[in-house]
Amino acid sequence: MDTNLRNYLVVTGGYWAFTITDGAIRMLVVLYFHLLGYSPFEVAMLFLFYEFFGVVTNLVGGWLGARIGLNLTMQIGMGMQVLALAALTVPDAWLSVPYVMAAQAISGIAKDLNKMSAKASVKSIAGSGEGKLFKWVALLTGSKNALKGFGFFAGAALMEWLEFRGALALLSALLFAVLIATVVLLPAGVGRMKSKPKFTQVFSAIPAINRLAAARFFLFGARDVWFVVGLPVFLYETLGWSFMEVGGFLAAWVIGYGVVQAAAPKMLRGHHPGGGSALAWVALLTLSPAGIALALGQGWPAATVLTVGLILFGAIFAVNSTLHSYLILAWSDQDKVAMNVGFYYMANAGGRLAGTVLSGAAYQSWGLTGCLWMSAGFLLAAAAISVTLPRGAALS
Repeated sequence: MDTNLRNYLVVTGGYWAFTITDGAIRMLVVLYFHLLGYSPFEVAMLFLFYEFFGVVTNLVGGWLGARIGLNLTMQIGMGMQVLALAALTVPDAWLSVPYVMAAQAISGIAKDLNKMSAKASVKSIAGSGEGKLFKWVALLTGSKNALKGFGFFAGAALMEWLEFRGALALLSALLFAVLIATVVLLPAGVGRMKSKPKFTQVFSAIPAINRLAAARFFLFGARDVWFVVGLPVFLYETLGWSFMEVGGFLAAWVIGYGVVQAAAPKMLRGHHPGGGSALAWVALLTLSPAGIALALGQGWPAATVLTVGLILFGAIFAVNSTLHSYLILAWSDQDKVAMNVGFYYMANAGGRLAGTVLSGAAYQSWGLTGCLWMSAGFLLAAAAISVTLPRGAALS
């Protein structure tokens, strides 16, 4: 087997395992603490440090990966996730809001170290060939999100089978085994810069990357402002769905979203992806949350509206996300990819942070409809920024 392909498969396998635990822990925390009587806003606050430290981690992680190698930063992330999972297995009396926020901070650092490392590694492994790079990025991103959906379902299923602590212990043990496998199989130094970069170099000097990062902030804020807290609590509390039904529905959505992401290169065949594509797809996406909000406001059946609306939102969002993930790599120099990707995913984490906090606050104040209108506003901002992006996949 070709060495680059082998390394790509090892990185992808490690990313898959991490992603399952990340989706599962998110579902476990949302459902368990809602069951303990936490309000939607309090549940959102449990993820505040998770998202905040994701911003910090991406900023520092790209610089760190460029200095010590992307495989090592990925493995550090896995080790921290094992610790975060184990930290939540303590008795209920220990699970205060500050304690859970601290455990989620560790998980947030772990997730973004792992994500940044895996995605930046693709550039180092695949090189600059446009066709292979787009295909490998789409496959990594799409398969990751499909497995995150499986993680949602696994979290809900394990909650009923092993309960909260048993589920966390099992996930921790499995991820530790994968960590050992990646240490054995991956070569050292993937993504390490030839010269030691200064920390100030993490801020990109390329205007296109800065604008793409700003658009990414609003794109992911638009998703999480209704998806993180508002949607699962609405399904459980208002529609009366069980844990398994909520977990299964969200799992199916994320799996479908991942399948579309992986298929994006075929869908866009013949269209050279660039800033113009990013603008067109985010403009189309804006119609989805606005349409769902209007339908719910007219009193249409909520279960039907959300099912159809989520399918449309997920498919269009998936293409948006894949285009962005490809463009940040296409617009980055081989030697600076780790720092550019770290900076870019700092904006991604910032959008998730804003969306998570606003999801709990907006749902508590205005319900799911308010979350959806806020999502549409975020997408309009992303579209306005995307107008300024270069039209092609190459910077000239």
